[in-house]
Amino acid sequence: MKNKYWNAITNGIFGENPLFRLVLGTCPSLATTTAVDNAFWMGLMVIFVLTFSNIFIAMMRKVIPDKIRIPSFVIIIATLVTVVDLFMKAYMPAMHATLGIFIPLIVVNCIILARAESFAYKNGVFVSACDGFGMGLGYMVALIIVSAIRELLGNGSFFGIDLLGVNFPAAKVMVQAPGAFLTLGMILGIIKLMSSRKKAE
Repeated sequence: MKNKYWNAITNGIFGENPLFRLVLGTCPSLATTTAVDNAFWMGLMVIFVLTFSNIFIAMMRKVIPDKIRIPSFVIIIATLVTVVDLFMKAYMPAMHATLGIFIPLIVVNCIILARAESFAYKNGVFVSACDGFGMGLGYMVALIIVSAIRELLGNGSFFGIDLLGVNFPAAKVMVQAPGAFLTLGMILGIIKLMSSRKKAE
């Protein structure tokens, strides 16, 4: 039983990482990974929404009619996103302004709706919470990896801390749209290569 819950958490980080394995949520991923702090807070918000939407959907799965399950999921997710949006606006206005439209767009993030449909609607509360947390954590880890590469090469810094000095020849393209595609493509290519070698062995 313990393995069931642990597997639900680790699956989102390694087995079915939303960004690196399933390639879901690429639009906010590419837009919010110009800096590690942006990626961190976006990841944290997705963890919150994913975990609690899974919990509420798993709790109500037996009373939600099958024909209206998708609208029901969207209402639950939208309520949680509104809570996050208002919290950020009240207590972290600078970060709220930086992330902008991508906070309310969490409502239509395909990762969250996919887990509601494929997992939470079919499983118990606790294992659904573990699945939501694991998927959210995997997404957050992926965002931080992408943003760390982009921020380091684009600004010579990490989490806003200058690491490489003023003489570092920063590649500003890395913190622009092309850099996002280059970074994600490079990471996905490395993962694909490693998977191919593992299968060959």
